[in-house]
Amino acid sequence: MVQIKNHPLYMKHDIDSAMSSLWEFYKSRFFSLFLISFVMSLIIQYGSTFINIKDLQTTTDPMVLLEKIKDYLIPILIISVISLFFSNILHYYILLNPLDNSKNIFISVLESLKYFIPYLIILIILAFFGSVAIALGLMVFIVGVVFSVIWVMMVSFFILPILMSEGIHIGNTILRTVRLSHRNFWNNIGWTAVFLVLIIIVSLVLSTIIMLPFTGSFMKTLFNPHDAGKILDMTTSPVYIILSSAASALTFPLLPIFGFILYFNGRAREELFQPPSYGDDNYKVRVEDLYAKSLPEEKSDEKKD
Repeated sequence: MVQIKNHPLYMKHDIDSAMSSLWEFYKSRFFSLFLISFVMSLIIQYGSTFINIKDLQTTTDPMVLLEKIKDYLIPILIISVISLFFSNILHYYILLNPLDNSKNIFISVLESLKYFIPYLIILIILAFFGSVAIALGLMVFIVGVVFSVIWVMMVSFFILPILMSEGIHIGNTILRTVRLSHRNFWNNIGWTAVFLVLIIIVSLVLSTIIMLPFTGSFMKTLFNPHDAGKILDMTTSPVYIILSSAASALTFPLLPIFGFILYFNGRAREELFQPPSYGDDNYKVRVEDLYAKSLPEEKSDEKKD
């Protein structure tokens, strides 16, 4: 297990300290975090050009659409695995680099590999239960679906921090993820909701700025179907791929940092309520502890006598 108490993010947080810690950590290691995310985004953006999204959007027959999606299933899976692989690297770097400067980007790439397969297995299990939760959420319409999605995201934030901090044990990671994510449940859900809203807003602003050179007006693009179709055409442009990758690289590192803040907050709060370890010298039972002790009132009466 990693000794995490010296990590700059390890503390009992409130919403203000969580957001300020996230920003300070992000600024302090911006170049490395951005570089890893930018390489990932470039690969994903380039890989996405092999998926004809315009063709999928213009298909109205559900059966034909399913057949076309099957054709793109392998590229979609490859893109997903690449994204998870780089997320694995980022988590390792964020956890270990502040504790050991020798854990640079290249070391993180190599040493994080041992966590990747267990991470995929746990995500597959989470995907099953997440699908059930979202399906149940459909019973109470939009509110239920939104709550289910936030819950799935909140739980997923804990997985890699626990896996990397507490050992590669799939069963233990699942149990600890459920326990820590639900121990401070409403705070975790609320913080996750606020964080996701902020990420969505920032991403929309960045996307708008990137599209302006290609479309001229964002509002015009939204309401004019002809101009909206140009967005899909411009996604294959090398300039757009680079700009879009840079925009994604600005926000992507915030996700694992926030995950560690949730985890460290849960660990710090958990240790406050841990029972004393009676194997410790400070808690050894002494012979005099076996005899009844006078109460303060009795002691004061003895002094008067």
